[in-house]
Amino acid sequence: MNSRERVIRAINHQETDRIPIDLGGTRQSGIAASTYHALKKHLGIQTPTRIFDVYQMLAEVERPVMERFGADVVGLHRPAVAFGIRNENWKPWRLFDGTPVEVPGDFQPVTEPDGDLILRRAEETIARMPKDGFYFDRLEKYPGAAHADVETLQPALLSDEGCDHYRHQAEALFQNTDFAVVAPLGPPYELFYGLGSGDFESWMITLATEPDYVAALYDKLVEAWLENLKRFTHAVGNRVQIVQICDDFGTQNSPFLSVQMFRERIMPFYQRGLEWIHANTDMKVLLHSDGALFPLIPSLVEMGVDILNPVQTSAKTMDPVRLKQEFGDQLVFWGASLDCQKTLPFGTPEEVAQEGLEHIREFSPHGGYVFASVHNIQANVPPENIVSMFDTALAQTSKS
Repeated sequence: MNSRERVIRAINHQETDRIPIDLGGTRQSGIAASTYHALKKHLGIQTPTRIFDVYQMLAEVERPVMERFGADVVGLHRPAVAFGIRNENWKPWRLFDGTPVEVPGDFQPVTEPDGDLILRRAEETIARMPKDGFYFDRLEKYPGAAHADVETLQPALLSDEGCDHYRHQAEALFQNTDFAVVAPLGPPYELFYGLGSGDFESWMITLATEPDYVAALYDKLVEAWLENLKRFTHAVGNRVQIVQICDDFGTQNSPFLSVQMFRERIMPFYQRGLEWIHANTDMKVLLHSDGALFPLIPSLVEMGVDILNPVQTSAKTMDPVRLKQEFGDQLVFWGASLDCQKTLPFGTPEEVAQEGLEHIREFSPHGGYVFASVHNIQANVPPENIVSMFDTALAQTSKS
């Protein structure tokens, strides 16, 4: 099978010749630039390391690396992936640890007296990276945290230029590669966690105490989302297999909110967008949401989610065997490779391979599984462990 065929079969719960693999296909299955540069040195690949996501400091994964690890997925991203900074006019830069990289020309952080880096938009500081840190913290307030005026709020709509970008890139990826294509296209703002960026606690209080305001805000965002979905679908046709939405509903130990509140306040609005996708396209819906989601999964399936990522098996209640037994015929599991907080950064290559193989054997029977890191591979993960993780997946068929 080629990569596209392999992924399409997997997301339709069919057996494949081997486990489909994602390395860098999304902004949640990527790799920190410093770690990626060290990995390339380990592999003997000498090319500049380019940062395509300056928010998370994620590397653009190049074709030789994708081929080495059997990657089957590629992302269709906005021209400006983070902070409105377009990925063009690349220039040399260095990370705090001295790693040489290339960054977009308009990426111009300011160094504070204490060594922190900040990004500004007009007079506002919108992001900060602590000295010797690895990525930025977002500081700007999103509409939920800012208690935005619903009447005057103007959610972003896809421009003609943006549609042209998606059209040309989708055509190029479809015609010139055999990768499966994932496109992130959720609402203009996440309807839960991301909407409260800048003051999440205040947003949680608003969500719980002002249902009429929250519903009006969600209506405004979902109307924009539906319009964007129409424009996007017209631009890309049938060349995109998976559309991604992102929102974080879980902590390490439990969901952020009760099942009842999720179903009453949030689910109906996401459902409107997902029902449109299923009624008007052949794309599958991938939800990225970290944490202990098990109590919410039946509602996520009912909402229209086809694929769950990253499947954080180290979180409470996220036992692989139980997940596969109870939801394996309803959900595709995308990720679930091994513990990204302990085993991957601190284990031995042998321990990485053992845990990865255990999860493959638990999740892969009868299809419905794509192997990927559990969220992005972070800074300081040893190259040997990354090699061990993906080589273990490459060696397995989906019937293992």
